[in-house]
Amino acid sequence: MLIASYNRKALGDVLITVLAPDKPVQAVAQKGDVVRIYDPETNQSLGYNFFNITDYLPNLSVNGQVAVNAKFVNTLTQILEKNGFEADLENDETPKFVIGYVQTLKAHPDSDHLHVAQVEVDGGQMLQIVCGAPNIEQGQKVVVAKVGAMMPDGAIIWPGSLRGVASDGMICAARELDLPNAPQARGILVLSDDIEVGSPFDFEKAGQIFV
Repeated sequence: MLIASYNRKALGDVLITVLAPDKPVQAVAQKGDVVRIYDPETNQSLGYNFFNITDYLPNLSVNGQVAVNAKFVNTLTQILEKNGFEADLENDETPKFVIGYVQTLKAHPDSDHLHVAQVEVDGGQMLQIVCGAPNIEQGQKVVVAKVGAMMPDGAIIWPGSLRGVASDGMICAARELDLPNAPQARGILVLSDDIEVGSPFDFEKAGQIFV
């Protein structure tokens, strides 16, 4: 998994990449323009910071999450190797915001307001997601942020648990997706029935799919 973001105004000419969730204890190593963040116990890379990134990617101008593709990963691999690191990046272009279908819904065993949803995504794949939205119901089509998604506010979705129940993703509200004119009241975004389950969520057309 590779998540990349760039915000020159806030952080300077630095590309931030995340490969895995934060660990309680982390270590860093710098070589040239690259800082590696890793788990000192397992030596697993957690992420890299690429300084002076426009020396390598002069056309980089995005403000926020950077689209990852094979060419981009290959360039980062070359930067790592040039600066003395062994590259361990993987390309993953699967969409992280997709249309899901709430197959089943049951009450959380240790909460009076949370629900445990089994959500179909991506051609029959099922995800268990704990959701606290007051308007969630079985049979809805919803927007799912899968593990590895970066939310508009910069938060990254990782596997987790809520009150002891595993949750692998998030069912999103319109305001969490930073959609124009999104209602600020609590509640997930419910989509029309004609949208295909598993298809990528189209942020640009979001205004056309409110129920």
